Amino acid sequence: MDLHLTGKRALVTGASSGLGEAIAKAMAAEGADVVVHGRDRARAEAVAAAVRAAGGTAGTAIGDLTTDAGADATAEAALAGGPVDILVNNAGVYPSRTWDEATADDWRDLYETNVISVVRMIKRLLPAMRGRGWGRFIQIGGGLALQPGADLPDYNASLAARHNLTVSLARELKGSGITSNTVAPGAILVDTAQRHFTGLAAARGWGETWEEIERKVAEEVVPNDIGRMGRPEEIAAAVLYLSGPLADYVTGTTLRVDGGTVLGVH
Repeated sequence: MDLHLTGKRALVTGASSGLGEAIAKAMAAEGADVVVHGRDRARAEAVAAAVRAAGGTAGTAIGDLTTDAGADATAEAALAGGPVDILVNNAGVYPSRTWDEATADDWRDLYETNVISVVRMIKRLLPAMRGRGWGRFIQIGGGLALQPGADLPDYNASLAARHNLTVSLARELKGSGITSNTVAPGAILVDTAQRHFTGLAAARGWGETWEEIERKVAEEVVPNDIGRMGRPEEIAAAVLYLSGPLADYVTGTTLRVDGGTVLGVH
């Protein structure tokens, strides 16, 4: 299926590894001109080089989005190659803290990283999108925004804020030709997750092979109806759909890609 992304330019934040890298590569494979954002120039350049080696088009934008200066630098670098049609707000951190461990300062710092950075980039790219009458804002959220547990309270709340601002922005953009949506992954098999669960396997009796470990993770840690963790490419596929004109009629929604971890009619 042609998603009609050829000729579109996409800025993917936090694209130097993990989900962001998968999204950037998938965008480029569909014909989009991709801007790979990261804080580490070498890592971002490596992803962009891999995109170009595969026949795609990619540049880089380096900046710390928790600061106005970093957001300015990122937007300036991204726009140097032309207008940005699609902003994928993926950059963020995933600290593992309990209510007892997370201080008020931790909450504030995490909100700065996972929420205010998103607002900074939206505000820098929205005016030009309004002028062109077309654009896409896609936030990467998560199921913990909808069904939080006792742990990760600051992280869960930051996800919920991303989901909320997505809907508010969609209302603001009514009739503009610009949409705002959230993709909510479940537990995704990125390198850090595989290392984490492999490290727990022996103590929990999950087995020795990754196939055994993953099955136990899907049963005991992140129960879902598919029986495994998601793959970065599956999240990227959802982002691709929302990025193109085939999703013109979709805005203010949350597209869950979590194997059925979060269930409900909402």
